[in-house]
Amino acid sequence: MSTPAAPAANESPSPWPTVAMAVALLTVSISLLLTAFAWPSVRSSVHGVPIAVAGPGPAVEQLTLVLDQRIPDGFEVTEVADAAAERLIRDRKVYGAIDLGSGTPQVITASAGSTAVAQSLNGIATVLGQAQRTGTAVATRDLVPLPADDPRGAGLAAGALPLVMGGLLAALLLTRLVRGSVRRVTGAYAFALTGGLAVAAILQFWFGSIEGSYWANSGAVALTIAATSLTILGLESLLGYVGLGLGAATMMLIGNPLSGTASAPEMLPGWSGTLGRLLPPGAGGQLLRSTAFFEGHGAIGSATVLTTWLMLGMVLCLAGGLRRRPQHPPHEDLPSTGP
Repeated sequence: MSTPAAPAANESPSPWPTVAMAVALLTVSISLLLTAFAWPSVRSSVHGVPIAVAGPGPAVEQLTLVLDQRIPDGFEVTEVADAAAERLIRDRKVYGAIDLGSGTPQVITASAGSTAVAQSLNGIATVLGQAQRTGTAVATRDLVPLPADDPRGAGLAAGALPLVMGGLLAALLLTRLVRGSVRRVTGAYAFALTGGLAVAAILQFWFGSIEGSYWANSGAVALTIAATSLTILGLESLLGYVGLGLGAATMMLIGNPLSGTASAPEMLPGWSGTLGRLLPPGAGGQLLRSTAFFEGHGAIGSATVLTTWLMLGMVLCLAGGLRRRPQHPPHEDLPSTGP
Protein backbone atom coordinates (compact mmCIF):
# COMPACT_ATOMS: atom_id res chain seq x y z
CA MET A 1 0.00 0.00 0.00
CA SER A 2 1.51 3.32 -1.08
CA THR A 3 1.57 6.22 1.33
CA PRO A 4 0.94 9.78 0.21
CA ALA A 5 3.96 11.95 -0.17
CA ALA A 6 4.65 14.16 2.80
CA PRO A 7 4.35 17.88 2.23
CA ALA A 8 7.57 19.56 1.37
CA ALA A 9 7.90 21.20 4.77
CA ASN A 10 11.69 21.19 4.67
CA GLU A 11 12.00 23.06 1.37
CA SER A 12 14.67 25.69 1.60
CA PRO A 13 13.42 29.29 1.45
CA SER A 14 13.86 31.31 -1.66
CA PRO A 15 17.16 33.14 -1.99
CA TRP A 16 17.15 36.83 -1.10
CA PRO A 17 17.90 37.92 -4.68
CA THR A 18 14.58 36.34 -5.70
CA VAL A 19 12.78 38.33 -3.02
CA ALA A 20 14.51 41.50 -4.20
CA MET A 21 13.51 40.77 -7.81
CA ALA A 22 9.87 40.27 -6.80
CA VAL A 23 9.87 43.55 -4.87
CA ALA A 24 11.44 45.36 -7.84
CA LEU A 25 8.82 43.95 -10.25
CA LEU A 26 6.00 44.97 -7.92
CA THR A 27 7.44 48.48 -7.59
CA VAL A 28 7.69 48.86 -11.36
CA SER A 29 4.15 47.52 -11.78
CA ILE A 30 2.55 49.93 -9.32
CA SER A 31 4.55 52.81 -10.81
CA LEU A 32 3.28 51.95 -14.30
CA LEU A 33 -0.30 51.71 -13.04
CA LEU A 34 -0.08 55.07 -11.32
CA THR A 35 1.49 56.68 -14.38
CA ALA A 36 -1.08 55.19 -16.75
CA PHE A 37 -4.13 56.29 -14.80
CA ALA A 38 -2.98 59.47 -13.04
CA TRP A 39 -0.69 61.15 -15.60
CA PRO A 40 -3.47 62.04 -18.09
CA SER A 41 -5.56 63.61 -15.32
CA VAL A 42 -2.71 65.47 -13.63
CA ARG A 43 -1.47 66.92 -16.93
CA SER A 44 -4.94 67.57 -18.31
CA SER A 45 -5.43 71.08 -19.69
CA VAL A 46 -6.80 72.86 -22.75
CA HIS A 47 -4.73 72.11 -25.87
CA GLY A 48 -5.93 73.19 -29.29
CA VAL A 49 -9.63 72.85 -28.44
CA PRO A 50 -11.63 73.89 -31.54
CA ILE A 51 -14.15 76.66 -30.95
CA ALA A 52 -16.01 79.07 -33.23
CA VAL A 53 -16.12 82.85 -32.91
CA ALA A 54 -18.77 84.88 -34.69
CA GLY A 55 -18.61 88.62 -35.15
CA PRO A 56 -16.76 91.45 -36.91
CA GLY A 57 -13.21 90.70 -38.00
CA PRO A 58 -11.44 93.17 -35.67
CA ALA A 59 -13.44 91.93 -32.67
CA VAL A 60 -12.59 88.32 -33.50
CA GLU A 61 -8.87 89.16 -33.78
CA GLN A 62 -8.92 90.97 -30.44
CA LEU A 63 -10.71 88.08 -28.75
CA THR A 64 -8.22 85.62 -30.23
CA LEU A 65 -5.39 87.60 -28.65
CA VAL A 66 -7.19 87.61 -25.29
CA LEU A 67 -7.68 83.85 -25.45
CA ASP A 68 -4.06 83.26 -26.40
CA GLN A 69 -2.87 85.41 -23.51
CA ARG A 70 -5.08 83.63 -21.01
CA ILE A 71 -4.48 80.07 -22.30
CA PRO A 72 -1.59 79.96 -24.80
CA ASP A 73 -2.36 77.54 -27.66
CA GLY A 74 -5.47 76.51 -25.77
CA PHE A 75 -8.02 77.11 -28.52
CA GLU A 76 -8.19 76.75 -32.28
CA VAL A 77 -10.46 79.60 -33.34
CA THR A 78 -12.64 79.35 -36.46
CA GLU A 79 -14.23 82.62 -37.57
CA VAL A 80 -17.80 82.03 -38.73
CA ALA A 81 -21.06 83.87 -39.38
CA ASP A 82 -23.55 84.14 -36.52
CA ALA A 83 -25.84 81.37 -37.72
CA ALA A 84 -23.00 78.93 -38.48
CA ALA A 85 -21.65 78.77 -34.93
CA GLU A 86 -24.51 76.70 -33.54
CA ARG A 87 -24.46 74.37 -36.53
CA LEU A 88 -20.75 73.64 -36.01
CA ILE A 89 -21.46 72.79 -32.37
CA ARG A 90 -24.32 70.44 -33.23
CA ASP A 91 -22.18 68.79 -35.95
CA ARG A 92 -19.38 68.24 -33.39
CA LYS A 93 -16.93 70.29 -35.41
CA VAL A 94 -16.30 72.60 -32.42
CA TYR A 95 -16.87 72.31 -28.68
CA GLY A 96 -18.42 75.74 -28.26
CA ALA A 97 -18.62 79.26 -29.62
CA ILE A 98 -18.38 82.91 -28.67
CA ASP A 99 -20.82 85.24 -30.40
CA LEU A 100 -19.57 88.83 -30.67
CA GLY A 101 -22.12 89.93 -33.23
CA SER A 102 -24.66 91.44 -30.86
CA GLY A 103 -23.05 94.11 -28.70
CA THR A 104 -22.75 91.94 -25.56
CA PRO A 105 -20.67 88.77 -26.08
CA GLN A 106 -22.42 85.45 -25.63
CA VAL A 107 -20.62 82.22 -24.82
CA ILE A 108 -22.27 79.08 -26.21
CA THR A 109 -21.24 75.73 -24.75
CA ALA A 110 -22.15 72.06 -25.20
CA SER A 111 -21.66 70.30 -21.89
CA ALA A 112 -22.78 67.02 -23.49
CA GLY A 113 -19.69 67.20 -25.68
CA SER A 114 -17.36 67.83 -22.74
CA THR A 115 -18.11 69.24 -19.31
CA ALA A 116 -14.45 70.15 -18.88
CA VAL A 117 -14.37 72.27 -22.04
CA ALA A 118 -17.70 73.85 -21.11
CA GLN A 119 -16.25 74.87 -17.75
CA SER A 120 -13.21 76.38 -19.50
CA LEU A 121 -15.47 78.40 -21.79
CA ASN A 122 -17.54 79.57 -18.84
CA GLY A 123 -14.28 80.79 -17.32
CA ILE A 124 -13.64 82.73 -20.53
CA ALA A 125 -17.08 84.30 -20.13
CA THR A 126 -16.05 85.57 -16.70
CA VAL A 127 -12.88 87.08 -18.15
CA LEU A 128 -14.84 88.78 -20.93
CA GLY A 129 -17.28 90.21 -18.40
CA GLN A 130 -14.41 91.67 -16.36
CA ALA A 131 -12.82 93.10 -19.51
CA GLN A 132 -16.00 95.02 -20.37
CA ARG A 133 -15.91 96.90 -17.04
CA THR A 134 -19.63 97.56 -17.32
CA GLY A 135 -20.76 95.32 -14.53
CA THR A 136 -22.85 93.32 -16.99
CA ALA A 137 -22.23 89.59 -16.94
CA VAL A 138 -21.53 87.89 -20.25
CA ALA A 139 -24.43 85.67 -21.24
CA THR A 140 -23.78 81.92 -21.37
CA ARG A 141 -25.96 79.30 -23.01
CA ASP A 142 -25.65 75.52 -22.98
CA LEU A 143 -26.73 74.52 -26.47
CA VAL A 144 -26.44 70.75 -25.95
CA PRO A 145 -26.78 70.12 -22.21
CA LEU A 146 -26.35 66.89 -20.33
CA PRO A 147 -29.51 65.19 -19.00
CA ALA A 148 -31.07 66.62 -15.87
CA ASP A 149 -30.68 63.26 -14.10
CA ASP A 150 -26.90 63.36 -14.61
CA PRO A 151 -25.84 66.97 -15.12
CA ARG A 152 -22.15 66.23 -14.45
CA GLY A 153 -21.92 63.37 -16.94
CA ALA A 154 -20.71 61.01 -14.22
CA GLY A 155 -22.44 57.94 -15.66
CA LEU A 156 -20.96 58.37 -19.12
CA ALA A 157 -17.47 58.96 -17.73
CA ALA A 158 -17.69 56.01 -15.34
CA GLY A 159 -19.06 53.75 -18.09
CA ALA A 160 -15.76 53.79 -20.01
CA LEU A 161 -14.00 51.31 -17.71
CA PRO A 162 -16.83 48.71 -17.65
CA LEU A 163 -16.84 48.66 -21.45
CA VAL A 164 -13.12 47.86 -21.51
CA MET A 165 -13.50 45.32 -18.71
CA GLY A 166 -16.45 43.73 -20.50
CA GLY A 167 -14.43 43.20 -23.67
CA LEU A 168 -11.48 41.87 -21.68
CA LEU A 169 -13.59 39.48 -19.59
CA ALA A 170 -15.36 38.25 -22.72
CA ALA A 171 -12.05 37.35 -24.35
CA LEU A 172 -10.77 35.72 -21.15
CA LEU A 173 -13.86 33.59 -20.51
CA LEU A 174 -14.32 32.58 -24.13
CA THR A 175 -10.72 31.40 -24.43
CA ARG A 176 -11.05 29.38 -21.23
CA LEU A 177 -14.55 27.93 -21.67
CA VAL A 178 -15.13 27.68 -25.43
CA ARG A 179 -13.16 25.64 -27.95
CA GLY A 180 -13.08 26.48 -31.62
CA SER A 181 -12.39 29.82 -33.29
CA VAL A 182 -15.83 30.05 -34.91
CA ARG A 183 -17.62 29.43 -31.63
CA ARG A 184 -15.44 31.96 -29.80
CA VAL A 185 -16.07 34.65 -32.41
CA THR A 186 -19.79 33.88 -32.37
CA GLY A 187 -19.80 34.16 -28.60
CA ALA A 188 -18.01 37.51 -28.76
CA TYR A 189 -20.55 38.88 -31.22
CA ALA A 190 -23.47 37.57 -29.19
CA PHE A 191 -22.10 39.11 -25.99
CA ALA A 192 -21.46 42.43 -27.75
CA LEU A 193 -25.11 42.49 -28.79
CA THR A 194 -26.55 41.59 -25.39
CA GLY A 195 -23.99 43.71 -23.55
CA GLY A 196 -24.78 46.70 -25.75
CA LEU A 197 -28.49 46.39 -25.06
CA ALA A 198 -27.93 46.01 -21.31
CA VAL A 199 -25.39 48.80 -20.85
CA ALA A 200 -27.36 51.29 -22.96
CA ALA A 201 -30.54 50.46 -21.06
CA ILE A 202 -28.86 51.02 -17.69
CA LEU A 203 -27.25 54.31 -18.76
CA GLN A 204 -30.36 55.63 -20.49
CA PHE A 205 -33.38 54.33 -18.60
CA TRP A 206 -31.99 53.81 -15.08
CA PHE A 207 -29.17 56.33 -14.58
CA GLY A 208 -30.53 58.88 -17.07
CA SER A 209 -26.95 59.60 -18.22
CA ILE A 210 -27.59 59.50 -21.97
CA GLU A 211 -30.41 60.46 -24.31
CA GLY A 212 -31.19 59.99 -28.00
CA SER A 213 -32.07 56.76 -29.77
CA TYR A 214 -31.75 53.73 -27.53
CA TRP A 215 -31.00 51.51 -30.51
CA ALA A 216 -28.25 53.80 -31.79
CA ASN A 217 -26.74 53.96 -28.31
CA SER A 218 -26.92 50.17 -28.01
CA GLY A 219 -25.17 49.85 -31.36
CA ALA A 220 -22.38 52.19 -30.26
CA VAL A 221 -21.80 50.21 -27.07
CA ALA A 222 -21.99 46.88 -28.91
CA LEU A 223 -19.45 47.98 -31.53
CA THR A 224 -17.07 49.08 -28.76
CA ILE A 225 -17.37 45.78 -26.91
CA ALA A 226 -16.98 43.77 -30.12
CA ALA A 227 -13.89 45.70 -31.23
CA THR A 228 -12.26 45.24 -27.81
CA SER A 229 -13.10 41.58 -27.27
CA LEU A 230 -12.32 40.41 -30.81
CA THR A 231 -8.97 42.20 -30.84
CA ILE A 232 -7.94 40.50 -27.59
CA LEU A 233 -9.37 37.18 -28.79
CA GLY A 234 -7.37 37.46 -32.01
CA LEU A 235 -4.14 38.26 -30.18
CA GLU A 236 -4.69 35.32 -27.83
CA SER A 237 -5.48 33.02 -30.74
CA LEU A 238 -2.26 33.99 -32.48
CA LEU A 239 0.17 34.49 -29.58
CA GLY A 240 -1.41 32.61 -26.67
CA TYR A 241 -1.03 34.05 -23.17
CA VAL A 242 1.41 36.67 -24.45
CA GLY A 243 -1.25 37.97 -26.85
CA LEU A 244 -3.87 37.98 -24.10
CA GLY A 245 -1.59 40.03 -21.86
CA LEU A 246 -0.64 42.38 -24.71
CA GLY A 247 -4.27 43.02 -25.60
CA ALA A 248 -5.31 43.53 -21.98
CA ALA A 249 -2.44 45.96 -21.33
CA THR A 250 -3.19 47.94 -24.49
CA MET A 251 -6.87 48.36 -23.68
CA MET A 252 -6.59 48.82 -19.90
CA LEU A 253 -3.31 50.72 -19.41
CA ILE A 254 -3.29 52.78 -22.60
CA GLY A 255 -6.75 52.85 -24.15
CA ASN A 256 -8.80 53.51 -21.01
CA PRO A 257 -6.69 56.29 -19.41
CA LEU A 258 -6.25 58.02 -22.78
CA SER A 259 -9.88 57.69 -23.88
CA GLY A 260 -10.71 61.27 -22.92
CA THR A 261 -14.24 60.21 -21.99
CA ALA A 262 -14.17 62.07 -18.69
CA SER A 263 -12.86 65.29 -20.25
CA ALA A 264 -11.98 65.57 -23.95
CA PRO A 265 -9.16 64.17 -26.11
CA GLU A 266 -7.87 67.71 -26.71
CA MET A 267 -7.39 68.19 -22.97
CA LEU A 268 -4.97 65.26 -22.61
CA PRO A 269 -1.24 66.02 -22.67
CA GLY A 270 0.67 66.07 -25.94
CA TRP A 271 0.01 63.28 -28.38
CA SER A 272 -1.91 61.13 -25.90
CA GLY A 273 -5.32 62.48 -26.90
CA THR A 274 -4.75 61.59 -30.55
CA LEU A 275 -3.56 58.11 -29.59
CA GLY A 276 -6.56 57.61 -27.33
CA ARG A 277 -9.02 58.37 -30.13
CA LEU A 278 -7.37 55.67 -32.26
CA LEU A 279 -8.00 52.94 -29.66
CA PRO A 280 -11.38 51.28 -29.00
CA PRO A 281 -12.07 52.86 -25.57
CA GLY A 282 -11.56 56.41 -26.85
CA ALA A 283 -13.37 55.85 -30.12
CA GLY A 284 -16.24 54.13 -28.31
CA GLY A 285 -16.69 57.00 -25.87
CA GLN A 286 -16.76 59.56 -28.67
CA LEU A 287 -19.19 57.45 -30.69
CA LEU A 288 -21.60 57.14 -27.75
CA ARG A 289 -21.55 60.90 -27.20
CA SER A 290 -22.43 61.39 -30.87
CA THR A 291 -25.36 58.99 -30.84
CA ALA A 292 -26.64 60.08 -27.42
CA PHE A 293 -26.51 63.87 -27.74
CA PHE A 294 -25.69 64.96 -31.31
CA GLU A 295 -28.02 62.80 -33.43
CA GLY A 296 -25.05 60.85 -34.79
CA HIS A 297 -23.09 63.87 -36.02
CA GLY A 298 -19.35 63.34 -35.79
CA ALA A 299 -19.74 59.56 -35.51
CA ILE A 300 -18.08 58.53 -38.78
CA GLY A 301 -14.48 58.80 -37.58
CA SER A 302 -15.09 56.89 -34.35
CA ALA A 303 -17.14 54.19 -36.10
CA THR A 304 -14.35 53.78 -38.67
CA VAL A 305 -11.75 53.30 -35.92
CA LEU A 306 -13.87 50.68 -34.15
CA THR A 307 -14.66 48.84 -37.38
CA THR A 308 -10.94 48.74 -38.22
CA TRP A 309 -10.13 47.16 -34.87
CA LEU A 310 -13.02 44.74 -35.33
CA MET A 311 -11.71 43.62 -38.73
CA LEU A 312 -8.18 43.34 -37.32
CA GLY A 313 -9.48 41.07 -34.59
CA MET A 314 -11.25 38.90 -37.16
CA VAL A 315 -8.06 38.60 -39.22
CA LEU A 316 -6.04 37.67 -36.13
CA CYS A 317 -8.63 35.05 -35.13
CA LEU A 318 -8.50 33.58 -38.64
CA ALA A 319 -4.71 33.54 -38.63
CA GLY A 320 -4.65 31.90 -35.21
CA GLY A 321 -7.20 29.29 -36.29
CA LEU A 322 -5.18 28.41 -39.38
CA ARG A 323 -2.03 28.17 -37.32
CA ARG A 324 -3.62 25.73 -34.88
CA ARG A 325 -5.22 23.58 -37.55
CA PRO A 326 -3.68 20.08 -37.35
CA GLN A 327 -1.61 19.06 -40.34
CA HIS A 328 -2.69 15.62 -41.57
CA PRO A 329 0.08 13.56 -43.14
CA PRO A 330 -0.51 12.56 -46.75
CA HIS A 331 -2.07 9.14 -47.29
CA GLU A 332 0.53 6.51 -48.02
CA ASP A 333 -0.06 4.24 -50.95
CA LEU A 334 -1.15 0.85 -49.77
CA PRO A 335 1.09 -1.98 -51.00
CA SER A 336 -0.45 -3.91 -53.79
CA THR A 337 -1.24 -7.53 -53.10
CA GLY A 338 -0.45 -10.22 -55.57
CA PRO A 339 -2.99 -12.62 -56.96
